[in-house]
Amino acid sequence: MKINAKILAPLALVAAYGLGTVAPHAQTTPQKVGFVDVSKLLSAHPGDKEIQAIQKKADDELTALDKQVKAIDAKGAGATAAEKQTREQLVATIKSKADAYDKQLAPKISVVEKAVDTAINTVAKSNGFSIVMDRDVASKSGLVIYADPTSELTDAVAKAVK
Repeated sequence: MKINAKILAPLALVAAYGLGTVAPHAQTTPQKVGFVDVSKLLSAHPGDKEIQAIQKKADDELTALDKQVKAIDAKGAGATAAEKQTREQLVATIKSKADAYDKQLAPKISVVEKAVDTAINTVAKSNGFSIVMDRDVASKSGLVIYADPTSELTDAVAKAVK
């Protein structure tokens, strides 16, 4: 039986490709993947209490102003010119106060986020994890269906944050 070159060439390519793709996989080391609850870690930071207090103050103040705007809006076309002008002033006040609160909160939030990121990096490296994911994002995205409970790093990171 004579072997045809047309048959051998494709078989040789498939064999070479197959062997080439198997070898690198055999040499890679497994990577540990960990998970953290980022919202729990952010709230575990001591600076979060101050952030929450500022946010509550902002919500209370801005909600009261927003109620006044909605009361004027409820009148619709029946609102007087003075009420419409008051509404415009209230909207401008809400915007300026919201911007002021944002400027007050931004540096405090940044400090907390950096501290949590640093703690996650430290705990992950010390425990040999090469990838750490937010548990909530991973589960909601469908990216992770199951994770071994030993991959949970939240408590260890929370201790490092405090």
